[in-house]
Amino acid sequence: MNKSLYEPKHEPATVTLKGHNYYNGVHRYIMEYWRKFRERVAARNRTTELDDDLETLEEYTQRWRSVRVIYFTMFLMALGFSIILTGIWPFLSELDPTAGKEFMGLIVAANPLGQMIFSPIFGRWGNKLGTIRLPLLISLALFSVASALYSSLELVNNVKYWMLASRFLIGVSSANIALCRSYLSAATRLNERTHAVSMVSLAQVLGFIIGPGLQALVTPLGRKGQVWFWGAMHVNMYTASGWINVIMSLGNFVMFLPGFFEEHRIAAREIMVMQGGTSERETWKAIKPNYYSAWTLIVAFFVLVFNFVLLETLGTSLTMDMFAWTNNEALYNMGIFMTIAAIISLVTFVLIEPLCKIFAERYVLIWGGFSLMVVGRLLYIPWGPDPPKLAIAYNASSNLSLDDPLYLGCPVTQDWCPELPALTLTQFIIGFALTSVGYPIGVTLIQTIFSKVLGPRPQGVWMGIMTAAGCLSRVMGPVFVGSIYTRLGTYWTFGFTSIMMLVSMIWLLFSNRVLIPPVFEKPPIAMQVIHPKDKQNDATPNDESDELLVESKALRIVPSSQA
Repeated sequence: MNKSLYEPKHEPATVTLKGHNYYNGVHRYIMEYWRKFRERVAARNRTTELDDDLETLEEYTQRWRSVRVIYFTMFLMALGFSIILTGIWPFLSELDPTAGKEFMGLIVAANPLGQMIFSPIFGRWGNKLGTIRLPLLISLALFSVASALYSSLELVNNVKYWMLASRFLIGVSSANIALCRSYLSAATRLNERTHAVSMVSLAQVLGFIIGPGLQALVTPLGRKGQVWFWGAMHVNMYTASGWINVIMSLGNFVMFLPGFFEEHRIAAREIMVMQGGTSERETWKAIKPNYYSAWTLIVAFFVLVFNFVLLETLGTSLTMDMFAWTNNEALYNMGIFMTIAAIISLVTFVLIEPLCKIFAERYVLIWGGFSLMVVGRLLYIPWGPDPPKLAIAYNASSNLSLDDPLYLGCPVTQDWCPELPALTLTQFIIGFALTSVGYPIGVTLIQTIFSKVLGPRPQGVWMGIMTAAGCLSRVMGPVFVGSIYTRLGTYWTFGFTSIMMLVSMIWLLFSNRVLIPPVFEKPPIAMQVIHPKDKQNDATPNDESDELLVESKALRIVPSSQA
């Protein structure tokens, strides 16, 4: 008789089931341990922060939920600017080949121009209303409409002007960043400020960096892509980025509706308690900010953002000129570089708070942020052995595509291409890596010190000025690409930016003593001295003095022999 007939037929399935149950058990154990660990950490933090009766546990939870919504909003506004940067030039050149790089620079600059104009207006608006909900809801609705317009450019005439209008409107809607920064300063305690600003800066930098990564992710859709809703909606490698903005902004809109977002302002109340005041308004009005410190940080912020945005704006066209990459190669490779830079920035943001516990914030800003940015700019001055590959001028009668090797490389219309050495790929990667470390440190600590220098007052207008300074740099960066880089080349571009960073760093070194935030402490109570007159009086209890002893912690009795 065949023994195989008596062998269990379902043994493999049983083994598989046992293994599945084992791994499920391990997974449940790990997740349960992680949940308990997070609860312990959260409970310890709440105990530390709630021991001064400034807020209840429920208010603490709601306050931090609102702060995390601000994180996402900052991420989305940065994403709205950066997600089209690597694709805007090839998209524009395909829709309107006559537009040119200089008009492309205007289109990129339109976003920060709108933000620069409206940031102080939004900040003032928020201060007047006493709430940020309504301005944020209106700005997010405008952001959705403008993003949809960008993704529908293939359906309109005069494409380059509609693209310019869509980018300007997205910039207007992004002016809500001033409100976000102002609320963050009002909704966090002093000991929470560095962590909160580093997280919101991380959200913003990740938005700048992940945007090109998302553009690379949708590149496989190709130029044709898909057409939905009877030709009314085109989704391809260029328009998909705008539709991503629409979807995310609608989700952000819901987050600010009543029941999800509750405003909690604790900074002024904390300073009032520290100083023993009776009114939040009187407390912050009595504290005068150091205006020299504030304007120093605003200028430093402008220089830092200018250098970062210049590199991000110039990245695609620079690599296409120096390394003879096609449109698809530039989009894909820059997306990879940006994604790696996002990971580096993430690690950097985690290290900022521990570093600031060892060294003063201003020294971490100067030596950890600006010094790396200076070296990163110097590395972009080309030292290649030969000039870059020269591209032949495009000839439509040849029936060749723009991606043909004949048309790849540095265009001869840029007079400097045959004369200057090429930037090496090694230089590009190392400089990009240093920027990915220096910029997060710099932008985080500038905003942290700035919010502390201003004190607990409503900061809408000041944050609007800070945001406008960053926007001005983002306006000038693309124009700089269209004028200095296109006409004068890499030596002038990166030589000028290196000097700019170095001068700003030296200024911060000479001004570092005024970058120390004020210390808010409760005024000391004058010590009272009580001299016992005689033993009889000592033996007789004095009800009035006993009551005083109970009420005042600053009271001590000194014997007459020691007086």
